[in-house]
Amino acid sequence: MNTDFERLTLPIDGDFTISRGSKSTVETVVVRVGDEAGQTGVGAAAPDPHYGETADTVCAVLPDLLDAVEAVDDPLSLDAIERRLRGVVRDNPAARAAVSIAVHDLATRRLGVPLYRYFGLDADRAPATSYTVAIDDPEAMAAKAADAVAEGYSILKVKLGTDRDRERMEAVRGAAPDATVRVDANEAWTPGEAIAKSEWLADLGVEFVEQPVPAENPAGLKRVHERGTLPVAADESCVTLPDVPAVADSAEIVNLKLMKCGGVREATRMVHAARAHGLEVMLGCMVESTASIAAACHLAPLVDYVDLDGALLLAEDAYEGPTYAGGTLTVPDRPGTGVRPVESD
Repeated sequence: MNTDFERLTLPIDGDFTISRGSKSTVETVVVRVGDEAGQTGVGAAAPDPHYGETADTVCAVLPDLLDAVEAVDDPLSLDAIERRLRGVVRDNPAARAAVSIAVHDLATRRLGVPLYRYFGLDADRAPATSYTVAIDDPEAMAAKAADAVAEGYSILKVKLGTDRDRERMEAVRGAAPDATVRVDANEAWTPGEAIAKSEWLADLGVEFVEQPVPAENPAGLKRVHERGTLPVAADESCVTLPDVPAVADSAEIVNLKLMKCGGVREATRMVHAARAHGLEVMLGCMVESTASIAAACHLAPLVDYVDLDGALLLAEDAYEGPTYAGGTLTVPDRPGTGVRPVESD
């Protein structure tokens, strides 16, 4: 096999703000793995500094990771490749995920089937994706929510974690009275705040609250789970497989991301572990290119909730693949993940 990678900076459609900060661009590292027959698998990393990764760290470890892929020299040996990747670097999950996505894309291209069919999944069972309304002035958030609903998105994920949360949430609900609304605080609240806010969030018809307290406070997460009014989804508290049983008595839902866990196969293990612990599962993403998010779209039929709008938040992308009309995920019925470069005019 032959391998290479390139670093891209993609513009976000406006600023994307959560409780931890704001950004207007996202850096991704695209990985390509080719075979002797001329087939090429594509993946990408969407590194998040919150988890200790940047585009620099991804580029630093990719040569060793890709050497490991070339050493296996068989794109169908997917378990062997992912084991070898973990042996090369224990951390750097986004870098490993990029390689994992690329080799899964290549393997299923060679087999002549879409990735979802390789896993035996029914693409029609994928839940609709939510559309994220980032933190902004209440009026701007209301306008964004109204625009999303007008475009057919019936599920909104509203970012909170400010001193004007209630004003912002009331503005969104006023603009989208019939939408299903989920709230994500990105670790911004204390347990007491989360419990108190869950009461009026429930009155506003919110479905559940995601990561209300810092991941470093597992007792606080359990307290919110036990005393809060709304179901709790664990995101930053559930990064890798061992975290699933650790949060099983502190949340109703776990939010899994390929960029957190390090690969396609590890994500499927986490889904099955969550089921074994009686948890519902959300499949999420970062703000990321279609080159990385497409693989998660193929796994969507495995889960209960989908938050895979990361590519929709970009002003432009270098790759195309799955589509999201009105929140309905449609994966291309062609081999692999269906990703291909956007043709320039």
